[in-house]
Parts: sequence; structure tokens; C-alpha cells
Amino acid sequence: MKSARAKTPRKPTVKKGSQTNLKDPVGVYCRVRPLGFPDQECCIEVINNTTVQLHTPEGYRLNRNGDYKETQYSFKQVFGTHTTQKELFDVVANPLVNDLIHGKNGLLFTYGVTGSGKTHTMTGSPGEGGLLPRCLDMIFNSIGSFQAKRYVFKSNDRNSMDIQCEVDALLERQKREAMPNPKTSSSKRQVDPEFADMITVQEFCKAEEVDEDSVYGVFVSYIEIYNNYIYDLLEEVPFDPIKPKPPQSKLLREDKNHNMYVAGCTEVEVKSTEEAFEVFWRGQKKRRIANTHLNRESSRSHSVFNIKLVQAPLDADGDNVLQEKEQITISQLSLVDLAGSERTNRTRAEGNRLREAGNINQSLMTLRTCMDVLRENQMYGTNKMVPYRDSKLTHLFKNYFDGEGKVRMIVCVNPKAEDYEENLQVMRFAEVTQEVEVARPVDKAICGLTPGRRYRNQPRGPVGNEPLVTDVVLQSFPPLPSCEILDINDEQTLPRLIEALEKRHHLRQMMIDEFNKQSNAFKALLQEFDNAVLSKENHMQGKLNEKEKMISGQKLEIERLEKKNKTLEYKIEILEKTTTIYEEDKRNLQQELETQNQKLQRQFSDKRRLEARLQGMVTETKMKWEKECERRVAAKQLEMQNKLWVKDEKLKQLKAIVTEPKTEKPERPSRERDREKVTQRSVSPSPVPLLFQPDQNAPPIRLRHRRSRSAGDRWVDHKPASNMQTETVMQPHVPHAITVSVANEKALAKCEKYMLTHQELASDGEIETKLIKGDIYKTRGGGQSVQFTDIETLKQESPNGSRKRRSSTVAPAQPDGAESEWTDVETRCSVAVEMRAGSQLGPGYQHHAQPKRKKP
Repeated sequence: MKSARAKTPRKPTVKKGSQTNLKDPVGVYCRVRPLGFPDQECCIEVINNTTVQLHTPEGYRLNRNGDYKETQYSFKQVFGTHTTQKELFDVVANPLVNDLIHGKNGLLFTYGVTGSGKTHTMTGSPGEGGLLPRCLDMIFNSIGSFQAKRYVFKSNDRNSMDIQCEVDALLERQKREAMPNPKTSSSKRQVDPEFADMITVQEFCKAEEVDEDSVYGVFVSYIEIYNNYIYDLLEEVPFDPIKPKPPQSKLLREDKNHNMYVAGCTEVEVKSTEEAFEVFWRGQKKRRIANTHLNRESSRSHSVFNIKLVQAPLDADGDNVLQEKEQITISQLSLVDLAGSERTNRTRAEGNRLREAGNINQSLMTLRTCMDVLRENQMYGTNKMVPYRDSKLTHLFKNYFDGEGKVRMIVCVNPKAEDYEENLQVMRFAEVTQEVEVARPVDKAICGLTPGRRYRNQPRGPVGNEPLVTDVVLQSFPPLPSCEILDINDEQTLPRLIEALEKRHHLRQMMIDEFNKQSNAFKALLQEFDNAVLSKENHMQGKLNEKEKMISGQKLEIERLEKKNKTLEYKIEILEKTTTIYEEDKRNLQQELETQNQKLQRQFSDKRRLEARLQGMVTETKMKWEKECERRVAAKQLEMQNKLWVKDEKLKQLKAIVTEPKTEKPERPSRERDREKVTQRSVSPSPVPLLFQPDQNAPPIRLRHRRSRSAGDRWVDHKPASNMQTETVMQPHVPHAITVSVANEKALAKCEKYMLTHQELASDGEIETKLIKGDIYKTRGGGQSVQFTDIETLKQESPNGSRKRRSSTVAPAQPDGAESEWTDVETRCSVAVEMRAGSQLGPGYQHHAQPKRKKP
């Protein structure tokens, strides 16, 4: 069954001169049960006699496009709600029974959810016998007069049969009749009224071409597979009220022909439909059923009813069974009623019921897996192992799928909306099963004895009122005269009688001659006809051989084309998969390429922005360094000029000392008194001149701090770690402040004011310090926020324009008496020091503790 596939169907492989390689697909049929209520919602619609359509009921999930999903499934034949049991039997089971009588095996099983009508289809109901009683009725209608006597066939424990002679069979019957509680024969047994209506079949059905030169025996067995264990339903277990013995599970074994069978299973020989169905009904009462949410009597196990037909030919005389075990033909028909396949949450099973449902679903899942592997092996030529041994159900019927008989499946469905999801799974399984092919069984071998042996030695009398040939011949003779002699002297009666007898004799002789002549002519005609038939047979045989050769060649060509077709289909499938993979890779690569392109565009944009930013920074830095270089060159030039001026002054003083006579030595000034106390130079020159303190013992100048106007409040002094110490005189100072390098919530919670110290380079290359002030407020969420209210700027400036040679700044004009002190070389040399560039003390003065200027 195929719903949405359009692939070339695979044909069975046929080898030359072999019938065993012919394969037939598994016949899958569908039977739709009527709804319980006329107004009940339906999810299955019968389209025609081979197709059903599955609708998504209201309330279930919709497709992505919002439409209801409608799927069609095809079967070999679909039986609607008005199909009778007879119509179903004629199509499905009649061919299997016909093959059974001709020595071929068969398997028929019903599949579906609980409440879909599986047991009704298999067993039937009062007044409507199911497939099982109809199969039994057809078997006994066909072989009723050809059955062997009871116990002529005897079952052994190796899945085969033994033949007993008439004497052994008679002793066996007497032995069984002498046992206590002997069972009455089938002819005297009263039919149980509980199932009498089920086996009453009005239609007479019989197999065609039954071998009349054979005798038959029918054996039945009944087992169930419960929780993956096999139990014999016909086993007689002695009842012990004190310690009841539970039923023992059976094992599966393999016979010499590699067929699977249940070891130790009870096989009962039956002689009529009533007796066979009574055995079935006895085992049916032992079957495990339970009350679930879906069915009042739900089968909790898989039941298998086996009908085994044993056939043996008569001997050459046609009187007794041929005592050769190799000539026995055993065929078997298995009728399987599978347990319902449904979800456990729908049955509301608990405890043992839940475990039973789990085992049922597991065995059915194994059956589906076996079908999938078989289909894959046949369609793609693979050789995967079929997991028959995972379940007792599949392991038991392994031989049927390996080519030991025909397989038929009836899918029973309940069209109500509640079973939609289960019916969907059933349809999918049926779709896979119909694609599985099973090898066609081989015809049985002919024993080689002359046909018609049964009636050859039996006396044959007139049939009906037809006269014999001798009576017709006698009627053609003239009547005899009266032979009564009343007088002793009568001489006419005897001569007339003699004359009449002579005429009869002469007529008889003429008839014999005519008969011989006619017979010789007929023989000649027969001989000529035989020769003509023989020549025609030879001619037909020659043509037949030619046709067979042609057919063999065509079969080989078909096989080659099928192999080529299969190879091409496999290649096409591989190419489709490869194309799908490549398309997926192409889409992924295109998406990745687009992502990379976007990433490159972003990087290119970032690069351009960074280049513009760097270009601006380079330009700004270049301008700053150009200014700094110009300033440093000017400072260096000034320093060199000051040094040159100092040297000139020293030379002048030395020249004056050398040329002028020494009159009076002036008082040497104290170096400590004249030494200038200069503070250290900051990063940039201070705008105010440095003070000179000649007295070394005087107290040093304290740095003057600027006091904030809001000194009464608690401040957070935020000084980042990257700030530089300017070491200027004026420094911001806030008492009782919390100094932090990183602002945090704990410090903000304890203060009311906030001050951030920020440093940056000004346009002239000097460090500019900004004090950003703000108020701290509490927010509704429990945090703190800062609102900036004021900015104070502290900037250092270098008075480059005031760097001139002004001796009056450091050494003012002195009276005439004091001027001589500075003309003294020793005094001036003790006081004079080398002046660095940028100093405002004038020539000869410098603060030696001043550090070098830091680069910005």
C-alpha cells in the first residue's frame, strides 16, 4: 500500500527453471467496522473497493497551513461496513484453505486496535460464523469421505507425523475407549448450544480437485502468547484444590526442515467441524481476557489456532495407506488473532494490565520492525538481519516470511474519531507490510502411483435404470420357441429349438466377426489417432521448448533490466540525497558568506572611523609636540644665553680682580643667608614667582589649600588612580571626606555631596584639573543618584613672556657701599649658582631641589 510515493514497483526476481524464486506480496485487506451511533464523528471514509481516506477529526492538531490533513491508503481490497462474513471468507480465506488441501501452508492474522472487530472477524458471533468456523467447514466438506480412520496418523514431538497400520490404529482406538471418561465420537456428540449458531454455515463450500487417491487427517492445536510466553490452551492440567499448579510456558524449537514449532504442544485429531470447533471453544475459555476502558472483554494475548492437514497416498491396490513416511505431506493453516494495539493512557491500565499492554505493544513493535527490515532488504538489496528472535510472535512465524506459505493480513479499523491516532499507526504499518514479498511455496511431489486406485477394485453395478450391454445384445436375438414338451412322442419341439439355437449361434458368430472387424478398425483408428496425437505432442513439445527458451531469454533480459533499474533507482536515490546535502551546505555557506560580508562591512566601517579618529589624534598630537618642541628649543636657547652671560660676568669679574688692586677685603656674606629657598617646580611653571628665603632656619612655606564653601556636608572625594600629583600650592581640600578611586554604592550612601577630580591636557600642553561637584539623592528603588551642579577648573600656566635678563628682580640696586660686596669675586662666586632655563630668579639663582619637568 502506498499513499504518497511514486516509485517504480519492485518485481520478484525469477531464476531460470526455478519456481521457488517467484515471490508474491503480502495480501493486506481492510475491514471497516460500523459506527456504534449514527451521529458519531467518523475519521475514515471508504473511497472505493481498494482505497480508504483518513480525515483529521475536529479538535485535533492542524497542519501548518491550517487545513485538515487527508491521507489516502490503498489495500488489495477494502470491505465496507455492510460486508458479510461470507464475502470476506470467499476473498481472503478460501484461497488459503484451497492451498492447504493441496499441501501448501498459509498464515492469516487480524490486526487493529481494541474494539475494531478482530475477534468478530476471526471467530464470529451467533448467526454469523467467522473465518475460523468457515475454514473448518470447507476442509471437512472437501475431505469428508477421504478421511483416514482415527489414530492412523499419530503425532510425534518433532513436528512430524507417523503412520500406523490398521491393526495398530485399532488397538489405539480400543485403548482410548477403555480409558475412564471416554469421549464420545463426533457422530454421537451433541453440539454445544453455546456455539451451535456460529458453526451453522448455510453456504456449502468445497475445494476443487481433491486428490481421491489419498487419505487425510486433521489435527488442531491452540496456543496463546501472553507477556512474551507461550501457553498451551488445550493442555489438560489436573486440578489440585490445595496447591493449584500454574500453567507452564512452552518453548520454541526448530525441526529438521528448519521450521519453527511449539515443543510439547497438544495436537488433537478431529473428524468434523463440530468437534474441531468444540476443541477451539474449550481453549478459548482459558484465554486471558480483561475488562479495559476500551472493551469489556479485551484480549490480553495473541492467540494462534493451527489447523494441520496430514495427507498420505493409498497403496497400489487402493485399499490401505502407503506405509512410507517420506510420502506424507503436512500442510498447516495458522489463524492468528492479535491483541489490540493502542496507547496505555487510553486504556487507563494499571498494574498487571499496564505490564500486559507494554508486552503487547513491544511484540507488535517487533513485528513492525521485522516488516521494515524485510522491506528494506528486498527494495535496496541489503542483507540486514531480521530481528525475528526479539519476540516469540515473530520467531514462531519466521518460516512464513522466509517462503513457507502465503501470508494474508486483515486490518480491522474502527472509524470513530477517538481512534484516529491509533488508526494512523495501523495504516502506516499496513502500508509497509504490503510492500514485503514472500516466496511462493513449492508444489508437492507426486507419489508416482497410478491415479484412480481408490475405485479400481471396487465392484461396479448398474447405475440407475440403465440396461447392461448384455441385455441389449440379448434383446436383438429372435425369441426362442416354446420348449415345453407335453407328449413323449413330440418330435417337433426339439428340432425347432435346435434350429432356433443354431440361428442364434450363427447370428452370434456373425456379430462376433463384425465386432472383431469393428474392433480391429477401431484399434487401427486408435493407433492412427495415437500416432497423430504423438506427432502433435512432439510438435507441440518442440514449440513448447522454443517458447520456453524464448521465455527464459526474456526472463533473463527482464532480470537484467530489473537489476539495472534497481541500480539506477539506488543511484538516483543516492544522487537525490547528495543533492539535498549539497543544497543544504550551499544554503549554509551562503548564510555564512552573508554573515561574513556583514561582519567585513562593519569592520571596514569601524576601520574607517578608527582611521579618522587616529588621524585626528595624530594631527592633535603632532601640533602639541610641535609646540612643545618649540617651547623646549626656546628654553634651551635661553638657558645657553644665560650660561654664556654668567661666563661673561665671571670673566669680567676675574678681569677686574686681576687688573684692579686689592684694597680692602669686604665682609663675606653668609651663604645660608643669601641662599634662595625655592619650592620644587611642578609639571608646569607656577604663575606666581617663587619666594626666596635667605634664612635657612626659617619655617618652610605650607601648601595653601582651598576650602570648599560646603565644608559642613559629608563629601565623597572621587580621585581616579590615573590622576597625577601636580604639587601646586593651591590644592583642593575637603575635611571629613571619603576618598575613593572608584565610586561605589556604600560610599554614596554615607554622604550628601560628591566631587570628581578630572585631569586633562589643555591646548597649550599644560595639565588642567577640573573639580566636578554634585548632590547625592536617594532614589525610589533604594539606590543613589548624583546630580552635578558645579565645575571648578584649576590650571597651571608658564609665564614664558617674562623670561628676560632682569637682574633687578633678584638683585635690586644697592647703595654705593653695598655694591662693592657683589663685586667681590669670592662673595659672588659663593652666592652665584647656575640658573636653569625657565627660572624667574634671574641670573645666578636657582632652587637645586627642583625636579625635572615631566612630559605631558
